[in-house]
Amino acid sequence: MELETLYDLYLHELRDLYSAEQQLIKALPKMSEAATNRQLSAGFNQHLQQTKQHARRLEQIFERLEESGRGPKCEGMEGLIAEGDKMVKENAEDEVRDAGLIAAAQRVEHYEIAGYGCARTYAKLLGDKTGARLLDTTLKEESQTDKKLTKLAKSAINLDAIYVPRAGKENSDSSLTQKVKKLMAKLASY
Repeated sequence: MELETLYDLYLHELRDLYSAEQQLIKALPKMSEAATNRQLSAGFNQHLQQTKQHARRLEQIFERLEESGRGPKCEGMEGLIAEGDKMVKENAEDEVRDAGLIAAAQRVEHYEIAGYGCARTYAKLLGDKTGARLLDTTLKEESQTDKKLTKLAKSAINLDAIYVPRAGKENSDSSLTQKVKKLMAKLASY
């Protein structure tokens, strides 16, 4: 597809987002299974359902525009998912892997936020009010997911990963661990 107009770019962005969502639908169950923190696993499962809705919204836009959603594979999402998959397979302590999974998930969210923001702007400029509204709804959900991940990381998962005893070493000072966790929780509130 040659990009000659903003409408062409809008379609290109929509197709890229659609490909990204389809890839994410396949990746989220793996991330959920790899997460050992129950809240994180449940969050990935919840976001899977939300991601399916995001794809449906894009399909609605394509139908309204009488355009196909078929396009090239989103290489950006492919790379982000590959990074997340490496974290899933990483030889790491559970708490540390969970922290890494949050980092990988937030990279995905930030990528999607950028894409949906651009597509919404194009929709507004092109007078596609319904498309802009649907894209804005998804954009808000992606932002909320990012905030939930941040809250979970700051309140629990990153704190749990601060002090994980190295293999073969006993944690002789659990009070030190508790002090570090309290300090980190206090810092996280800033």
